Amino acid sequence: MLVTSALDLIGKTPLITLSRAYSGPGRIVAKAEFLQPGGSVKDRAAKAILLAAREDCRLRPGMPVVEMTSGNMGAGLAVVCATLNHPLVVTMSAGNSPARAKMLEGLGAEVVLVAQVDGSPGQVTGRDVEAAAEAARAIADERDGFYVDQFHAAEGITAHETTTGPEILEQLGRPVDGWVAAVGTGCTFMGVAKALKAANSATICAVVEPYGCRPLAGEPVAKARHILQGIGYGAIPPHWDPTLMDLSLVVSDDEAEKWRRKLAIEEGLYVGYSAAANVCAAANLLQSGRLEADAVVATVLCDTGLKY
Repeated sequence: MLVTSALDLIGKTPLITLSRAYSGPGRIVAKAEFLQPGGSVKDRAAKAILLAAREDCRLRPGMPVVEMTSGNMGAGLAVVCATLNHPLVVTMSAGNSPARAKMLEGLGAEVVLVAQVDGSPGQVTGRDVEAAAEAARAIADERDGFYVDQFHAAEGITAHETTTGPEILEQLGRPVDGWVAAVGTGCTFMGVAKALKAANSATICAVVEPYGCRPLAGEPVAKARHILQGIGYGAIPPHWDPTLMDLSLVVSDDEAEKWRRKLAIEEGLYVGYSAAANVCAAANLLQSGRLEADAVVATVLCDTGLKY
């Protein structure tokens, strides 16, 4: 297949059966989003948001693009900005892994690190994220840039409803019994849930939340710090649609560590902590007795583990 730019590499990732790390009951299938050019599922939202902004002239030719990121959205934006010829400035909490900042700089982005408010290295809280977002908004104002504002950009949801969800259905060749995904902006979970429930209203859609940080489950935040970077910020996303969530599944830091190693050693898939949490939760759902013994649960391998 011959393509004209990295934009054409975004989407259409393989769907892999995780039969080595998980032996049943049921079956786990996962979208290999770590194979995207930017290394994560966020490439889809980055492409959708910037193309929509160019279409309606919010993003003019050569205009700077500015966004807060934990790393993945920044990388996706860097890929899209490179192909569309826009400079990119990203703000990032200093608590995110240094490898993420190096990756973004390698992709040509200007990286502005923002001091943590109440988190610690490797554990970024919701307040840390808000501090980085405030810095991004200020930079966008100063430089007359386009502020992406991924948490409020509905195009991210549409991207997954029209691409990721339908891809899962086409690749599997049948509706799925369950859908499991961690929540940052919520775009991946909601967009895919819409597509899968449209194909089969009985599909159980479960969010993944870190232990002690489960606002979607209606619990007060007792543990804002955790290792699942990019998700579980302790707040309900702005566009959240609770009707798409059937239940919340909890994953601890230790479980995420265990499954991350399990996926690497047994499947040859070196992915990030949120991807590992997704697979852990999918296994727990299949073993919970809520589904038939031959059920298929889909999830997403959000990103590569090379930047942790």
